Amino acid sequence: MKDLPFSIRVPVIGDATAIADLHVATWREAYAHLLAADHFSDEYIAGRRKMWINVLSNAGDDVTIHIAERDSAIIGFAWAGPAVATADEGQPPRRRQLYAIYVAAAHYGTGAGQALLDQALASEPAMLWVAKENPRAIAFYRRNGFRFDGVEQTDPYAPRITDARMVR
Repeated sequence: MKDLPFSIRVPVIGDATAIADLHVATWREAYAHLLAADHFSDEYIAGRRKMWINVLSNAGDDVTIHIAERDSAIIGFAWAGPAVATADEGQPPRRRQLYAIYVAAAHYGTGAGQALLDQALASEPAMLWVAKENPRAIAFYRRNGFRFDGVEQTDPYAPRITDARMVR
């Protein structure tokens, strides 16, 4: 079997800042052209760091978080847990949800995204939200058995991005 150019592991609290910084960097790569010029302010970056400290400190048994590393640097992450319903619906369509999965653009095509998704959800039924403006992500999810279910939402902090729900 060919050696992978990365390794997958469960993060520790000490990884929070690196995950947050990667989260911000991958959003810049994917969505900067759709966000306000001041979106990635120092306050926003500090908020992401606090968020990841909280996520890693309080992840329950029903939450899975994995990171992909190469040469001791975090190149991607996946985060999944119990499904969250939208404000206007009752029960979500699946019990599990992929909250986030991101890989640095420099590592596209290495298999890191697939390995992270496999660790986060295996082949179980799940739901996720994807930006309709991200065709690369949509193609990835379709290859993994997800399909749109017709539900969409817009984040008031990113009004030029429409999130569409996918299920499998």
